[in-house]
Amino acid sequence: MTANPTDSWLRRYRPRPHARLRLLCLPHAGGGAGSYRGWTPLLPAGIDLVCVQYPGREDRLDEPPVDDMATLVAGIADAVTPLIDRPYALFGHSMGTAVAFELGRELRRRGFVEPVRLFASGRRAPAARLGGRVHEGDDESLVDELTRLGGTERAIFDDPGMREMILGYVRADYRLIERYVPAEGPPLGCPVSVFLGDADPEVGVEQARGWARTTTGRLDVEVFPGDHFYLVPGRRQVVNTLVRRLDPALAHDSPPWPSTP
Repeated sequence: MTANPTDSWLRRYRPRPHARLRLLCLPHAGGGAGSYRGWTPLLPAGIDLVCVQYPGREDRLDEPPVDDMATLVAGIADAVTPLIDRPYALFGHSMGTAVAFELGRELRRRGFVEPVRLFASGRRAPAARLGGRVHEGDDESLVDELTRLGGTERAIFDDPGMREMILGYVRADYRLIERYVPAEGPPLGCPVSVFLGDADPEVGVEQARGWARTTTGRLDVEVFPGDHFYLVPGRRQVVNTLVRRLDPALAHDSPPWPSTP
């Protein structure tokens, strides 16, 4: 992995500066750039994977988390601007879908081209205004919410230090997304692909189609086996589908080294 010491927002585990397309990935609430690290060996050489690292977690643990969407998006936009020198796509999971949508519009506002495609995974469209009060609850109710979604083992919270550390930035993320109101402005013009698990308690196919209001382009919906975190066990299938949506020709490129199991 390489990192620009002046830029703490981005992680490129194997930079491919000459790739035809950049894929910018936005994590879920409580997630970090590392949640996409396993995609690296699965992507063809024509795609440069760039993972966003929110403050307050993983190797940015000593920084305060950001709990305001506009502030978060502005920081990410500042960081990715030098990389918008070629076509790019945005992929967000759960909370990351709203971050990706707002990032696409913010980059357009700054005079850059729109993404070639937005991938929205595991969440209803921003216009649904989901709200919520999870961030106002006690620690146990927050743990209950995380385990309900299927991405976190309850046992990890048995360690008091680990519990305090994780719930600190998770609560900030929930505060951000539950208070989020979509920014004013026109929809995107790029195609939008919505991915979801068939047993996701947060979003179903009909709700996923609500993403049509975020774009004047085409919408497609792809359902995978699994719950809210279907993309963890189904990583290979998700990446293959994503590559085909971006460019069928890329699907025939060989990965840069043998894929790991």
